[in-house]
Amino acid sequence: MALLLTGAIQLGMIYAIMAMGVFISFRILNVPDLTVEGSFTLGVAVSAVVATKGHPVLALFCALLAGAAAGLVTSFLHTKIRIQTILAGILTMTSLYTINLAIMGGRANISLFASETVLTLLEKSTGLSSGMVKTIVTIAVTAIVFALLSLFFKTRFGLKIRATGDNEEMVRASSINASVTKCAGLMLGNACVALSGAMLCQYQKSADISLGAGMVVVGLASVIIGEALVGKRNVILGILSVVVGSVAYQIIIAIALKVRLLPAYGLKLISACIVAISLTLPVVRDEIKKVRRGKKNV
Repeated sequence: MALLLTGAIQLGMIYAIMAMGVFISFRILNVPDLTVEGSFTLGVAVSAVVATKGHPVLALFCALLAGAAAGLVTSFLHTKIRIQTILAGILTMTSLYTINLAIMGGRANISLFASETVLTLLEKSTGLSSGMVKTIVTIAVTAIVFALLSLFFKTRFGLKIRATGDNEEMVRASSINASVTKCAGLMLGNACVALSGAMLCQYQKSADISLGAGMVVVGLASVIIGEALVGKRNVILGILSVVVGSVAYQIIIAIALKVRLLPAYGLKLISACIVAISLTLPVVRDEIKKVRRGKKNV
């Protein structure tokens, strides 16, 4: 059971970076960005190719830049060509499937077992066990991303991005270029998503073209569960709640698979049910409060 929880925490930390990217687009910018599934796989593909060339650390930064580029394309389609956000995200995601295959040399999967990764490099240099290194690295990278995002959204430009999501018309009336802030937010969000994909690639030492499937659901589940557990009184707490939600989500998935609630291929169904239940709970809670208030008034 301890091994199960350790693995769930490690994966939760990796997916938390992706969930932070989803949080930026869905909660801060208030934009439904479906580029996520494509940019996650983009991070996987770039990380795999660069790592097999002998540069595992550089692979993470390359994936980060590639994800930002994907966000830039989506924002360009939305802000300049006036395509609706959902459709712009779908167009970018669809295009990325071909681009990702091209990056991977036309192969659907790449193995990294014969290549060095960030984790194997640290194992050799520190002498620590594989499990310990995975735990330390995943927590450390997630903590760094959390700290950087927390600091960024306190800056003047970060506040402009937050204001754009709250009231875009007010931002435009204040002579702030909302297109620029929206573009920056989408680039930042997809950069986080791609970094998460790059981390997962090196964590499991393999890349697959289908790894991005369902990432929007995983990200939303992490956001919703985190908000239910921690709350969302401010942006910093919101970002922290996403990390908690991601770990909680992976623990739920791990336990569900452990007790064989459903076979392994039922993972997507479990994910969808978790999201549906998480969305339903606040509504049920509000209805219960209304009933209690009605009884008090009587």
